[in-house]
Amino acid sequence: MPSELFTIKSISQLHQLSGFESPTHPLISVIDIAQTETLESHLGMSGYMDLYVIGLKDSSCGNQYGRNHYDFDEGVLFFYAPNQVQTVVKAYKKGEVNGWMIVFHPDIIRNTHLGKTIDKFNFFSYAVHEALHLSDAEQQILTDCMQLIEREIAGRVDGHSQLVISSNLELLLNHSQRFYERQFHTRSAHHSDYVSQFEQQLKSYYEADQFKTEGIPSVDYFSSKLHLSSSYLSDVLKKETGLNAKEHITSFAIDKAKNRLLGSTASVSEIAYELGFNYPHYFSRLFKQKTGKTPNEFRQLN
Repeated sequence: MPSELFTIKSISQLHQLSGFESPTHPLISVIDIAQTETLESHLGMSGYMDLYVIGLKDSSCGNQYGRNHYDFDEGVLFFYAPNQVQTVVKAYKKGEVNGWMIVFHPDIIRNTHLGKTIDKFNFFSYAVHEALHLSDAEQQILTDCMQLIEREIAGRVDGHSQLVISSNLELLLNHSQRFYERQFHTRSAHHSDYVSQFEQQLKSYYEADQFKTEGIPSVDYFSSKLHLSSSYLSDVLKKETGLNAKEHITSFAIDKAKNRLLGSTASVSEIAYELGFNYPHYFSRLFKQKTGKTPNEFRQLN
């Protein structure tokens, strides 16, 4: 298996490595996936790009995402953020996979509204098997957005180009956010299983006294247990329960603290350490933030 680590820092470098003509815009490109290929010799190669990627592929490549169930067969939308490590897992020839990719450098959205808000689109941090599955109608909406961008970068660059491009990128991402909401809704029963598994893992962590020995668990700890990205797990929990993963962990710790405050004579500092807080003062502030009372006030009033 190849051990090379590839790095792609610009749109021009991407075009050159892919055997494409020079890009018409230095910071953004729309690529016809049917014109791309992955050779057998590329399998196992890993690397990253300093670029964002939004891609729509047809169902012929869907199996590489490893889902147990597909909502639709028409198209799979995926996202990459800069510096995310990618690994080549499937070889294909030109024409075997259809679709498009929008690849853009962060500079194209710098000093724009999207540049300030792009981090809110958590799906850029989802794993590939958490991709968005689109209906025909949804696919057409996003393709229309892509074509607006494609026409803009094919024309003459002027003082309005950056705003027009970033606005259309933001429109595409807002539609994607809406379609992910639909996907979360249609998979509610499946996601309920994730919620149950998460809560069981959290309970087991507590019962094994790991709060005391290993500290408050991270979101990554639970996402690895459930084989999900941390962003996807947090969004599933938020949609199903109203709390993201970090809020769940904090709420769990506060509930256990309430039980200890009322059911023992342990000091506030001792309870804080038992629940993985290295600094009792921080625990007391967090407890008051969540309950409206300090730990001692809670104990005295109850």
